[in-house]
Amino acid sequence: MKKSSLLILMFLSFSSLNANDVLSKEALGQVLYFDVNLSHNRTQSCATCHNPNSGFIDDRDNGVNKMVSLGDDGKSLGDRKAPTASYAKFSPKFHFDEKKQKYVGGQFWDGRAATLEEQAGGPPLNPIEMGMASKKEIVDRIKENSLYVDSFKNIFGKDIFEDENKAYDAMTIAIASFERTEEFSPFDSKYDRYLKGEYDLTPLEDLGKSIFFSNNNNSCANCHVLKGEDKAGETFTNYEYHNIGTPENKEVRAKNGVKVIDEGLLANPNVTDTNQKGKYKVPTLRNVAVTAPYMHNGVFKDLKTVVEFYDKYNNKERTINLETGKPWDEPEVKDTISIKELRANALNDRKIEALVAFMKLLTDKKYEYLLDK
Repeated sequence: MKKSSLLILMFLSFSSLNANDVLSKEALGQVLYFDVNLSHNRTQSCATCHNPNSGFIDDRDNGVNKMVSLGDDGKSLGDRKAPTASYAKFSPKFHFDEKKQKYVGGQFWDGRAATLEEQAGGPPLNPIEMGMASKKEIVDRIKENSLYVDSFKNIFGKDIFEDENKAYDAMTIAIASFERTEEFSPFDSKYDRYLKGEYDLTPLEDLGKSIFFSNNNNSCANCHVLKGEDKAGETFTNYEYHNIGTPENKEVRAKNGVKVIDEGLLANPNVTDTNQKGKYKVPTLRNVAVTAPYMHNGVFKDLKTVVEFYDKYNNKERTINLETGKPWDEPEVKDTISIKELRANALNDRKIEALVAFMKLLTDKKYEYLLDK
């Protein structure tokens, strides 16, 4: 029996479907999300690099401490960390905001996929990820399964497989539909419960919240607040792009062989402005405490290190990266650092601990057990 058949039988065992039924768009997307047959060697699915059990990140070690992902070929290593798919549905379509004079939204670290659908269509065709050669090859894999075929025809029309491009797009629409379900964005963290009066903040958490939302104390709110303090549905990102001076991940580069500078937003084929070099999409802080390592290249292992890294821009005492015991490495791209957004008051150690405590509050209920690991 093919792996895909086993996958569908597993899905059916946890649902009310019979083998002769068809799947809804969201259910079809769910099965596709977990289907390793959409990769060349039938070893990797969307869930491999966006594991629902680990905050929708890649929690495999792969010899590089989870910093980047291993491809379906068992040897190719990426150069960027797989971002969490948590709350990804709230990112607006990639565009240039004329009022802000900034690029906003999209998917991936550089926004090269304007929508969730475009993002879902990227990894299967990426040679160092899922490694499929063409859309046709992927559609042929889909057609191996009668339940897929029947469901595609029921949802997208009986002639859906007559055009491989339309069939491929249908696959991405289904996956994106699953990614828009509450499974990815439950808004049930302790912070959300606090907003409903169902959780009392500890003194340290309360201090962290005050610092986080105050522009006078810290720069967090400049980029990681969209709606405002104590507003329901806050995703903790403004979806803009900034260069915060992240250093090169030398450990990863030594293993993946990449020798060129990561140009960030400038690597997006829709962006030609050289002032965007080295800028990356501001990530959500939802589940941040359980989705280490950090930054676009996974260069920092601990959340406290990240806060200290930010503080170094305002605190002359914050000169040492405690993870290495050495001075902070130089930025990979120096010229476009968002100095204005990074300006803030210096933090003492207690305030740093308070900010970490607050960010732990943003962990979805189903992942709270991971905080103790």
